[in-house]
Amino acid sequence: MAQGRIVKALSGFYYVENEDGIFQCRGRGNFRKRKITPLVGDTVEFEAENKTDGYVLEVMERKNELIRPPIANVEQAILVFSTEEPSFSSLLLDKFLVHVEANDIEPVICLSKIDLLDEVKEAEIQRAEKIYQKLGYEVVNTSIYLEETIETLRPYLKDRVSVFAGQSGVGKSSLLNALRPELNLETKPISKSLGRGKHTTRHVELIPVESGYVADTPGFSSLDFHGIEAEELSYCFPEMRSRVNDCKFRGCTHINEPSCSVREAVKEGEIADFRYEHYSQFFEEIKSQKRRY
Repeated sequence: MAQGRIVKALSGFYYVENEDGIFQCRGRGNFRKRKITPLVGDTVEFEAENKTDGYVLEVMERKNELIRPPIANVEQAILVFSTEEPSFSSLLLDKFLVHVEANDIEPVICLSKIDLLDEVKEAEIQRAEKIYQKLGYEVVNTSIYLEETIETLRPYLKDRVSVFAGQSGVGKSSLLNALRPELNLETKPISKSLGRGKHTTRHVELIPVESGYVADTPGFSSLDFHGIEAEELSYCFPEMRSRVNDCKFRGCTHINEPSCSVREAVKEGEIADFRYEHYSQFFEEIKSQKRRY
């Protein structure tokens, strides 16, 4: 029996990599009975007579697990958000950040297509960038046409398992092609009527980049809050997490309770208005989701 990491899952096969190479495996018959689905990123025990005929026997305990994209044991999320085409959306970025925080994954905000910015839009983006940096988030500006910006992204990928995530059409595959041109990943232009890209990535795969792994994942434009409780939401906002114990009431939701330190901080300008608005919106979304169930 050997141990390795699943680097690709496709058409019922799991491709497991270790120091001896990559082995094509099927899942063990009793996984379905035990309600276990091996995921890309899983550390597994497997046996294989040759490189094309193996079986995954056991899935080791996971550090974390994402539903969309289906991947396990991610250490870092490179959240790719274009500054233009499609336009930058702080609402969508905050949604991604909540999911990443809830799964104990370290985020890096990657603002792509900076070559498309005019002066007015550049000033807007810089204002947003400062707010996120003040919260402790790493922010990287990139353009596939500016080699020096691609070089600033490389150090973040060393020796880590990272997932590239973001709305479709923001240039995730283009960035990976710039980091490793030999990948030649398929890319498609933005749909002018929809303002977003077509999905060109159809399966999750771990790609070796900079002595680490990067998952190029199918793009998506909306996320639900499955698995996140409304009462826990404020812990996914660093500026609220640090103030939770200063509220008058334990379990304060920061929506309409008196003597709330979070709402006070918004009033004082210490918490950005748009971040609090997004928090309130997500809170209601989670509540209504629970009501539907």
